Amino acid sequence: MLRLPSRLSARVLAAALLVVSNGPPRVAAVDLPPYDPLAVRDEPIPPPLDRYVEDGARNRRLPLRIYLPATHEAAPVILFSHGLGGSNRGNAFLGEHWARRGYVAVFLQHPGSDVDVWRDLPASQRRRALREAADVENFLLRVRDVPATLDALALWNRARDDLLRGRLDLERIGMSGHSFGALTTQAVAGQRFMRGRRDFTDSRIDAALMLSPNAPTRGDGPAAAFGGVRIPWLLMTGTRDTAPIGNATVASRLAVFPALPPGGKYELVLEGAEHSAFTDRALPGDRAPRNPNHHRAILAISTAFWDAHLRGRAAARAWLEGEGPRSVLEPADRWQRK
Repeated sequence: MLRLPSRLSARVLAAALLVVSNGPPRVAAVDLPPYDPLAVRDEPIPPPLDRYVEDGARNRRLPLRIYLPATHEAAPVILFSHGLGGSNRGNAFLGEHWARRGYVAVFLQHPGSDVDVWRDLPASQRRRALREAADVENFLLRVRDVPATLDALALWNRARDDLLRGRLDLERIGMSGHSFGALTTQAVAGQRFMRGRRDFTDSRIDAALMLSPNAPTRGDGPAAAFGGVRIPWLLMTGTRDTAPIGNATVASRLAVFPALPPGGKYELVLEGAEHSAFTDRALPGDRAPRNPNHHRAILAISTAFWDAHLRGRAAARAWLEGEGPRSVLEPADRWQRK
């Protein structure tokens, strides 16, 4: 009896036809549905899992929020680093969608540059507190939080009685983040500092997504900072993507892509998108209503990027490098790759 692979969906099985001839049975060609990065499975994902990384060497406790897929098979892992003053509960629209696509999405929280910096202060003191938190010390803490988290995930994945045992495919790891989290991601995914004398790259990371990236405006130029990047990078920004704290401008965000070496590098520029377009909620200083298509485009293109470069799916890469992105973008949005 011919046995079809168990992973084929019922829809595909129903379409398959056994053809009997003088030779052995064979399966007729099946027209599979076209690749769609927005399609998700019907079954619900479990509630997010909250736990901590205890980094004893640095006396540092890192809160995590983990979005798990519905299946219990080992799944690729995507880390996410929040922006200045944020938390691991932000950008849930990304964590939920990626989990429903079969990824384990691990959202970090960085003490010292998280929501606790401003939450209990009077409104008149919050901006100053956030500005003081956007310093080199917190940047260094953040970049070291990433390998600490990966080390903890490896331990939990091996632990006999841990809920995460065997559920993490740590041979396929993506790193992502927004704003200060994008800078964190850049650092651990290949950016060099001090003309190559400082390197925070974690070799376990296979692909990286930066929402609101930023190029250095002094010291190392973009070419020195990004010329050595070796893994796939996806950059997303907007034509109004500035922030009230820091020196990032639209020009500095757009300076990253030209400095990257070719091969698996992509850039999306959303027309009219402000800094908050890449988050769950509006931010102080927003000047225009949010465009609902921005989240749709972010979800579709980020998912295709992970499917192509973490899972190696040919259909996802063909979508990403063909006409797929234009199918979810508006006419004035810009998309390029190299």
